[in-house]
Amino acid sequence: MANARILIIDDSATEVFALTRMLEPAGYRVLSANSAESGIATALSERPDLILMDVVMPGMNGFQATRKLAKAPQTANIPIIMVTTKDQETDRIWGMRQGAVEYVVKPPVEAELLAKIGAVLARRS
Repeated sequence: MANARILIIDDSATEVFALTRMLEPAGYRVLSANSAESGIATALSERPDLILMDVVMPGMNGFQATRKLAKAPQTANIPIIMVTTKDQETDRIWGMRQGAVEYVVKPPVEAELLAKIGAVLARRS
């Protein structure tokens, strides 16, 4: 899905920069939010095609934000890929139960992340 808009929700400016450097050359338009709360607000106002969600953030964490977005009628159809340092199988299972469609451990391998994004977006269209 060329020109798809992807919202990155991550409190680390370094991570946002690294992900943006992967996504923009692949033709994606990037939006970002530095907290779960602002990410939810951005998702509601901008309706991105996909969300990349960090888990470990101050305040609301990514699991909570994913659950909120997955349950809200306005954002329930926006797929969420969790991109996090939490690499335990129990974390992956929990993330998927909250509504994520994929789970990627940081640092992501660019080709794998882009393949997962492409596959998720293809299922949407």
